[in-house]
Amino acid sequence: MACWLDGKTVVVTGASGGMGAGIAATLIKKHGCTVIGVARSEPKMLKFIDELGPTYASQFSYKLFDVSVKENWENFAQELQDNGTKVDILINNAGILPKFKRFDRYSYDEIEKAMNINFYSCIYSTKTLLPMLLESPTPGVINIDSSAALMTLAGTSMYSASKAALKGFTEALRVEFQGKMYVSLVCPGFTKTDIFRDQGTESNSKGQKVMDMISTDCDLMVKMIMKGIELKAPMQVHGLDAHAMSICNRIAPVYGSKLFSAVMRMANVDIFKEVFKD
Repeated sequence: MACWLDGKTVVVTGASGGMGAGIAATLIKKHGCTVIGVARSEPKMLKFIDELGPTYASQFSYKLFDVSVKENWENFAQELQDNGTKVDILINNAGILPKFKRFDRYSYDEIEKAMNINFYSCIYSTKTLLPMLLESPTPGVINIDSSAALMTLAGTSMYSASKAALKGFTEALRVEFQGKMYVSLVCPGFTKTDIFRDQGTESNSKGQKVMDMISTDCDLMVKMIMKGIELKAPMQVHGLDAHAMSICNRIAPVYGSKLFSAVMRMANVDIFKEVFKD
């Protein structure tokens, strides 16, 4: 059965690994899309191309730049225009998870990095590519957000703030371009990707084991996300933890956050030590 995604040209940020690579691979293999991946690691990009194999590698190209720099997006958009490349869909997937800390323990550099990569990169990409997207008969902007946009947890002040900002932007964009462009907000819960590498946890640590227990398998998460995009779902929430956070925030927003944070404290694991120590 034909799908609106079939044969489209798609820009995917954070395409070198995790959910971004899974989304890019699905677009290429299942829907025959031409995908332009944006990331910073060339070795990872080359590995992804190798994994695609000769049958699909020609449908993927990549650009290496820091998505949090506005000028990089302006240069990228100009290059696409100069090459006559028409982009139909933008998927903003790049993001970072800062270390779990109490707010006063974050440096200004950490604060700015979280906001720049998780929020402003999506503003810059959408702003610069929007004129091109609107020339497509089937334009789309899909922002991969987080369950942290639905309910905040202790130790995630900057991550939650950046993701809540992205949620607000996406919801406004959806209303403003209703009937003109498909806009979707995707809020996955904890997922088994390498985003936890910045937490400084060992693979066999108690903290990592706890995160693995509550995290959704990456391939399963990609499958659920892609199903929603195929159906043009305006919003997606995936993962048991994400659904629990969403429900708690609607029923008891203050006490829900306190409850989840209390569980984090009782877990007494290494990744939360900067949150609760005096």
